[in-house]
Amino acid sequence: MNLIVTSPPYNIGKEYERKTSIEAYIEQQATTISEAVRLLHPNGSICWQVGNHVDNGEIFPLDIVLYNLFKQHGLKLRNRIIWTFGHGLHCQNRFSGRHESILWFTKSEDYIFNLDPVRIPSKYPNKKHFKGPKRGQISGNPLGKNPSDVWDIPNVKANHVEKTDHPCQFPVALVERLVLALTHPGQSVLDPYLGVGSSAIAALKNDRLAYGCDITPEYIETAQERINSYYAGTLRTRPMNKPIYDPGEVSQ
Repeated sequence: MNLIVTSPPYNIGKEYERKTSIEAYIEQQATTISEAVRLLHPNGSICWQVGNHVDNGEIFPLDIVLYNLFKQHGLKLRNRIIWTFGHGLHCQNRFSGRHESILWFTKSEDYIFNLDPVRIPSKYPNKKHFKGPKRGQISGNPLGKNPSDVWDIPNVKANHVEKTDHPCQFPVALVERLVLALTHPGQSVLDPYLGVGSSAIAALKNDRLAYGCDITPEYIETAQERINSYYAGTLRTRPMNKPIYDPGEVSQ
């Protein structure tokens, strides 16, 4: 697999998981991560998107908890991407959480990174060099700027065009940026916690091969329906670089 991208359960008692001790959870994740590394192409990437495990009001950031499981396999961390979003549960005894993280690891120093397909509009597209031999010339890349390691992408809540019955659904745009940046057309993308298939859709939309698995039959059925809708041209997805707030729209 050229890219393995997923969001595992957070061990917080959602309908698709059984809450257990943090030690047992880490052991389960270690098994999955070990198999993912075995399946990963030598030039491939693993992206593990996680939030927090919460136990009796205490926060356990899963990127910190799981980091060493990847390092034990000799993987190299290229970015810790912060995914920020505007909606979620409102907390009473701490600040409300509005971000999660993506750990991007590679298996070797020879890995794929395509910046141009994921550039975003520059804040000052006509900015020019003010001195030196390039004085007066446009200073930025005409294709846009690096999106940085902080991504403001709406999460999938009730009014999102991609919403299904899954309680913690991946937005396609989040995976799409990873697919475009870390693979070439025709390469393979795997999601070991497929859910309702957002990662598969992100891969298929961009001419990659999609693979995935899940233990919940209802989610697999929904994923297949969404893929069929994609091929039929009827699937609605939120564009990858669509602005968060559009004055001409009521909903996201």
